[in-house]
Amino acid sequence: MEKTQENLGKLETQLKQWGARLDELVAKADRAGTTARIDNRRRIDDLKAKVQAAQSKLDEVRTAGSERWETLKTGVESAWSELELAFKKLRN
Repeated sequence: MEKTQENLGKLETQLKQWGARLDELVAKADRAGTTARIDNRRRIDDLKAKVQAAQSKLDEVRTAGSERWETLKTGVESAWSELELAFKKLRN
């Protein structure tokens, strides 16, 4: 149980950091030119969807409790990997 709570805490912290980074990207996109803004908005919308998916997975684990952590762990890790990759792509 303690290990699960520790893992969830780390994931929650990372998700908050990504949320803050996403807010920065939205502000930057709003200041960009029209063409760049449209392209960035598309990418940001995709990123928002991935953040929401990761949050949903985290909520699912939190609701299910530690006994289901191992069962849900793969889905959480997959959501996190997709989110990390999307942030890396957006930076480039």
